[in-house]
Amino acid sequence: MGHPKLKKKKYSKPTHPWQKERIEEEKVLLTEFGLKNKMEVWRVASLLRKYTKQAKNLIALDTPQSEIEKMQLLKKLSSLGLINETARLEDVLTITLKDILSRRLQTLVYKNKLTKSIRQARQLIAHEHIIVGDKKITAPSYLVDKKEETLINFAPSSPLSDQDHPERTLEKEIPKKEKKKEPKKEKSKKAEKKPEEKPKKQDKK
Repeated sequence: MGHPKLKKKKYSKPTHPWQKERIEEEKVLLTEFGLKNKMEVWRVASLLRKYTKQAKNLIALDTPQSEIEKMQLLKKLSSLGLINETARLEDVLTITLKDILSRRLQTLVYKNKLTKSIRQARQLIAHEHIIVGDKKITAPSYLVDKKEETLINFAPSSPLSDQDHPERTLEKEIPKKEKKKEPKKEKSKKAEKKPEEKPKKQDKK
């Protein structure tokens, strides 16, 4: 048992460090969801493994306690928007990394068009500019409940709550000026050929 003040590790590293397909997939996820480093991907992967392992164990069981745990798991995942309300336990096995990453607060702030980029969403959350309902959340990895999705907004104390703030004004697309078509220049007339001078006859002596 570790020290109670020390945080427990919430993820496990990949079993093999040099897998090209996995490394390329992680790079894509880092860019698409504005993640800080690969540890955030590993945390989500560990959470996904936890859900799939729990679902597999419950599928094999048929007891009153397992039925209660099945309902609890399905209710939790449906509230997070990862599965439908009418989903079965087998549907838990179809959840992917992208499904969980798309429920992060950082992703939803950007999808709700509160920021201009996914990176800016992370910055505003960390600097306490974003609230979910009445709660000020500073963790970009916070998984948003379906009921909370419509409650994401700027904090009242944030200067960004003003709609006229420069960061909130959308850049208007300036229409490109149509280039005036220049009239086609008339082809210059061919220079008139001067008549060739005939060679002078030499005077006979």
